[in-house]
This record gives sequence, structure tokens and C-alpha cells, in this order.
Amino acid sequence: MKSRILALALLAATCGVASAQQYIGDYSSNPYNSNSTSNRYGAGSQYNPNSVNSPYGQYGSQYSNRSANNPYATEAPKLYDSQGNYRGNLSSNPYDPDSVSNPYGRYGSRYSSDSINNPYGAGSPYRSDSPTNPYGSGLRIIGDDD
Repeated sequence: MKSRILALALLAATCGVASAQQYIGDYSSNPYNSNSTSNRYGAGSQYNPNSVNSPYGQYGSQYSNRSANNPYATEAPKLYDSQGNYRGNLSSNPYDPDSVSNPYGRYGSRYSSDSINNPYGAGSPYRSDSPTNPYGSGLRIIGDDD
């Protein structure tokens, strides 16, 4: 039994294990949801080290490669809807093809049904998981945590 555990640990160490994923909060305009990035006392607090609103945290700093606020970030947090569908990277990088800030990309174009910038698609204020619905749950933000 010990040899199996040792073999699995050795295999994981040599092959590399994917980075862990961390739930950061909900990208939402709902200020009453404690997990919302719009709740300044909850997940949206500038003092929360894992908040995308924290200027000193890895997900909010303008210098971190994992930040939603770094226009050059390549490992920005990812957005998922209530069904687990990927909705793009929460990134201010306009050149990232999956960024919600790329006006020509699938997740940033105001004409794409998958974009949170489309008020008739994923960004509709009438969808319960839309970040623009002030009473909704928003999109889950998942970041890589090493």
C-alpha cells in the first residue's frame, strides 16, 4: 500500500499537477450578495486579498499576471455561468481572445450572444446569472492558485 502511494506521489511530481482552482467570488452588480464583487464588505472588499477589487492582491493588482486589472495579464480569472459554462476571462487585456474586454472576441463583443457586454445575450439584465442584473447571482469567478 505504501509503495502505491509513493508511486502515485512520484508520478504526480514528475508529470506536474495542474494548478489548483480557487473560487474568488461572483462577478455581479448585486450589492446585497456577500459573494458579489459589488459588495464592498464581502467579496468585493478592497481589503480582501483575493478580491478582484484589491489593488494589492494577486487578482486585483495592476501588476499581477493573474489580475483582472492588468491589461497585459495572461492568467486572468475565468468566468462561469450557473450551468458551469465558460464565459471568458475577467481581464482588462483587449488582446486576449477570451477576454471580456476584447471588443472583437467571443466573450467581449457586444454582438456575441456569449458576451457579457451584449445586453440581449449573456449580459442581459433579465438573466439571473448576468453580471448586469442588480438582483441576480452573477457569474462565478475562478482563479488559478499555485
